[in-house]
Amino acid sequence: ACREGLALADDICLQIVRVATDCADVARSIQGAGFGFYDPIILDIERRMESFAVVDFVHEGRQSNFDAHQLAKSSVSLDFGRHVWLISPPFGVCNIIGDQ
Repeated sequence: ACREGLALADDICLQIVRVATDCADVARSIQGAGFGFYDPIILDIERRMESFAVVDFVHEGRQSNFDAHQLAKSSVSLDFGRHVWLISPPFGVCNIIGDQ
């Protein structure tokens, strides 16, 4: 998921990126606090990070991944492949922003 986030950021020509994950081990590994069994993936992410001006990986608790859960639920009826919503996300996603 972190690699896909960086791929999307690259596709839309972003130079300053923040990737949030609910997996503390992944965030620590990317920040250099040790690798796990996914060393090759972390090394690939670090290599991809070099093409950005600033990349920040942060850990967010599972309580903040409501939008990710809604996206996963809404994607079960979609064709296989990559789907990106930049303007109008599926119903139930990012509604909190408009409610504030």
